[in-house]
Amino acid sequence: MAPGSLVLASWIPDDYTAAVGTNNLLSSEGFNLISGTSMACPHASGVAALLRGAHPEWSHAAIRSAMMTTTTELDSSMMPIKDVGLGAGHIVPNLAMDPGLVYDVTPQDYVSLLCSMNFTRNQIMTITRSNMYDCANSSSLDLNYPSFVAFYDKNVTTGAMLTHRFRRVVTNVGDGRTRYEVKVTAPMGTKVAVWPQSLVFGKKNERRDYYVDITYASDGEGMVSHGSIVWVEESGKYNVRSPIVVAPTSGGK
Repeated sequence: MAPGSLVLASWIPDDYTAAVGTNNLLSSEGFNLISGTSMACPHASGVAALLRGAHPEWSHAAIRSAMMTTTTELDSSMMPIKDVGLGAGHIVPNLAMDPGLVYDVTPQDYVSLLCSMNFTRNQIMTITRSNMYDCANSSSLDLNYPSFVAFYDKNVTTGAMLTHRFRRVVTNVGDGRTRYEVKVTAPMGTKVAVWPQSLVFGKKNERRDYYVDITYASDGEGMVSHGSIVWVEESGKYNVRSPIVVAPTSGGK
């Protein structure tokens, strides 16, 4: 995520917090609520507030998605971003206002994530402040997030082929009937397959899902490589970009 976007965590209103959880839950998304934030925080929080005012019907996940998928890949010197620490890129407010597609997340999606992390029912109830959710037939580490991270253990036999599969759901928040085609930039040393390769929407707020397979080999060096998936709208109006990162787990460093 772009620097400072973690400020969205502290921006969640009380009613939403009651529905999907406390700061502990938000921390599982990658938000860091304890340590300091970058100087980008005021910028990110301002953009989030702007989007909230313009689109009061959007969820907080949709706003986060709009900010992430419309970023630029160029830094302040107009050079390509390579450092994973910069996340999705630099926020472009005007583009975020009209992103075309968003990756939304429901309260149950967060609960499914907690179930996969082996949280107990009591712990989940403490976080969600509700007994409406449970782990029955609901467990997934693959949150509907607007990015893809494939981890590997660098100690696995060098050359061993690994495949990570993702499922994503996008919602059309742009014009009514439209079509998107996928453009893939595979991280170095990987093969990325996306299907279907086109998404057709008949109306606004319609949802479509797609799958991504990232195949790569353990190189024994702990290399981090970067790529992207971009859904390009047929008229060229929208380019919805999601970063891809292939990286070793902390245990494999």
